[in-house]
Amino acid sequence: MADQPNPTRSPGELARRLIRAADRASLASIQRDSDSWPYCSLVLNACALDASPILHLSDLAEHGKNLKRDPRMSLLYDGTGGLDQPLTGARVTVMGRAVPTTGDGDIARYLARHPSAKDYAGFADFHFYRVEVARAHLVAGFGRIHWIEPTDLLAAPAPALGEAEAGIIEHMNQDHAGALGLYARNLLGRQGEGWQMTGIDAEGLDLRAGGSVARLWFERPVLGAEDARAELVRLAKLARHTGPAR
Repeated sequence: MADQPNPTRSPGELARRLIRAADRASLASIQRDSDSWPYCSLVLNACALDASPILHLSDLAEHGKNLKRDPRMSLLYDGTGGLDQPLTGARVTVMGRAVPTTGDGDIARYLARHPSAKDYAGFADFHFYRVEVARAHLVAGFGRIHWIEPTDLLAAPAPALGEAEAGIIEHMNQDHAGALGLYARNLLGRQGEGWQMTGIDAEGLDLRAGGSVARLWFERPVLGAEDARAELVRLAKLARHTGPAR
């Protein structure tokens, strides 16, 4: 189902949902050739299974040069799109350090989320980074403002699901593309054809069709292949008996 604001969610869960759903963020780094002026840029976002942000940055870009000198940075995730009064919506700033990663899981999740990055992933000046979260700051509308520690922001590891993820994605995209389309249209109210799964974690799955992305949340945590199968079947049945979402 489409994600809806829910005041019963903890600040950490609400912030994590914003991070997981976003395919981009604003990155603030410390400008290397100035008197510590902040420099802000647009970056594409993917997530590790625990929701740690994963970035793919060039050494030739200003933010890449800045982070080589000082890895401290912030990412702003904006969940206010489409609201009549944007300041009533949720947004979260994640503060941390950009740490180079060569982990197969991190790289695979980023490239699945952003297929166009495969065109330059092998360039010598491009590197993958996982953000080592220090703190996060959530503003979820007037009067709901929280500092969040990493233990409350990040999800518990799900190693069995991580091992099964690639196989689940391949199976769903090859054999159940129709179900993915039903998820997008009937459960999320998204238009278009050619929806593909790009990732699955304990809390939900990610879809993409061309330049559009969508996030479908699970009813309960999915920790391994059998859990995933049961939840995907449940969602497919629900989608078949649900008219197109509005």
